[in-house]
Amino acid sequence: MTLFALVALLVIGAFLVVVWHRLAIAPQWGRRWPAVVVALVLAALAAAVPAGFDVWGGRWTPAQMRPIVWTGQAFLATCLYLFLGLVAVWLVAVGIWLVRWRHDHGRLARRRLNRVASPLVALVAVGLTAYGAVAAAHPTATAYELSSPQLPQQFDGTRVALITDLHAGAVRSADFTRRVVDLVNAQRPDLVVIAGDLVDGTAERYGPEIAPLADLRAPLGVYATTGNHEMYRDTANWVRAFEATGITVLKNQSVPLTRDGATITLAGVHDWSGQGAFLPDYDAALAGVDPGGFTLLSAHQPRQAFAVGGRGVDLQLSGHTHGGQLWPIRYLVPLQQPMVDGKAVVGDTPVITSRGAGAWGPAVRVGADPEVPIITLRRS
Repeated sequence: MTLFALVALLVIGAFLVVVWHRLAIAPQWGRRWPAVVVALVLAALAAAVPAGFDVWGGRWTPAQMRPIVWTGQAFLATCLYLFLGLVAVWLVAVGIWLVRWRHDHGRLARRRLNRVASPLVALVAVGLTAYGAVAAAHPTATAYELSSPQLPQQFDGTRVALITDLHAGAVRSADFTRRVVDLVNAQRPDLVVIAGDLVDGTAERYGPEIAPLADLRAPLGVYATTGNHEMYRDTANWVRAFEATGITVLKNQSVPLTRDGATITLAGVHDWSGQGAFLPDYDAALAGVDPGGFTLLSAHQPRQAFAVGGRGVDLQLSGHTHGGQLWPIRYLVPLQQPMVDGKAVVGDTPVITSRGAGAWGPAVRVGADPEVPIITLRRS
């Protein structure tokens, strides 16, 4: 872990040096103050980044630390777009250097390019971060529909709200949780399924940030399964914290849901990354489930559908991908997962994967708006 942290710091440090050089040195401003100002700004923003991981925030409350944490994490999103933009500018400069090799390698042209393009890249990077921060703060309900002949007539029209990837903690406060709860309740769902990554950090420090979940209302109940972020730290305490809000946590188990004498099954497994007592156990979760009946499965990662093929699961509810969260990261998601977001068939199992209501790290979303899927079940 120490080696990983050291490598990460070295990579970030090298990146910041490159950004500083492209913004302050390459344009050849002819004065010292741009280099000093850019260095100070980058150093201050970089110093705020570790606060999001409680490196030095334990002495202060989450509310006191949140402005610093938010700024530091948002800077990470800005860094992504600085990297993409400045690399493009550098490639153009290299092209000029090669084409004009007989004429001083185009020194004046490269200087003009850097003086115009580098500040423009910085402006665009900050603008995209600001746009993404506004987008991330306003999740919306997204309508989906699933039809199945296995669904009892009594459940035709049942509305299922899927909450994933809230990531309450150092960046997201109880106010944001309340916003999501109000959004869900306004949809009047029959069932609420929370498919992991509710939180970051420890339950002792950030437990109050999920308190509004106690106000979720659904006639068929509110159920949750763990995600990979629950597995990173304090797993057992977080499970207890969820249960303290009145949420039923499905720990590799299933429950019957009954309406007017008819029954469907809701099953839930721990996250794919779980270990020990929190290892996902698909056999236990689906034990005794009638393959001819209708079964919903809550599993945080879409790829978990490969483990339940042929077991009679009619719909898996997942999250994890965030839809990529920050463009163009969505194009990397298929390297790990069989789908990015929306509705697809994984193996032989229909899966609905939410982009998530919250955001991890930067409270910023570009090209992947936050959502709470509302799934209407239909008897086909």
